[in-house]
Amino acid sequence: MTLDTGPHQFEMDAWISCAPFERLLNVAILQAEDGRAVLTMPFLIDFAQGAGLLHGGALVSLADTAVVMAIKSLLPPGTHFATTSLEVKFLNPVRQGTVKAEAQVVSREGRIFRGEATVYNDAEVPVLNFSSVFKVARNSAILGIKFKDLD
Repeated sequence: MTLDTGPHQFEMDAWISCAPFERLLNVAILQAEDGRAVLTMPFLIDFAQGAGLLHGGALVSLADTAVVMAIKSLLPPGTHFATTSLEVKFLNPVRQGTVKAEAQVVSREGRIFRGEATVYNDAEVPVLNFSSVFKVARNSAILGIKFKDLD
């Protein structure tokens, strides 16, 4: 059996929409505007770790994606950027339900964006605090597409 490991080409439904991995996690974008975003993700059995809790990687993916959508709400469509660092603090386990991430851009210095997100369980109890740094690409090609410098 041979697996197709890329490179992969696909088109997003819209500038602010879920990529294939986010669709796999059943992420829903409730809001993304003015540097803020709210996203949700259900706790499906496929997202459980060995003790039956929601896997930390799934929670981090939701938080990271929420910050991405907050940043996208401030940038022109087609801008390429990536997470360069992140810090996570796990606060409480998730055993069931749907988690919600509330994210915001907290600063921008040239091509550097800093974002924060808090993920909550169904009872609105914080389960994760997330902070990250993103960098917008400059004068380089990603997937063969050229784009302008945003400085």
